[in-house]
Amino acid sequence: MSAQDDSDLLVILCTAPDDVTAERLGRGLVDARLAACVNAVPGVRSFYRWQGKVEADAEVQLVIKTRKDRFDAVAAWLTANHPYEVPEIVALPAERVSAAYLEWVIEETS
Repeated sequence: MSAQDDSDLLVILCTAPDDVTAERLGRGLVDARLAACVNAVPGVRSFYRWQGKVEADAEVQLVIKTRKDRFDAVAAWLTANHPYEVPEIVALPAERVSAAYLEWVIEETS
């Protein structure tokens, strides 16, 4: 394996409308090797403007761990498989990552 650095890891945030959808999306991303791990965090309350109206909904926050070079594939997969017209797909670079965890993420998304 080539040398990797912390900037190779991305954390992608995506909300889902419920636990069933969150599990389907999380398992799908891992099964497709697009993500090494997806955490589904229930109990998120989201406030947002949609079609000119302020909305408030209970959602499940997905925390997706993947490689930077997999972002486009993850975004395309989420867009194709997510029930929302405009799903949240926000990538955050990892500033620091343990070497063992980074190696695992890279292996699991190859």
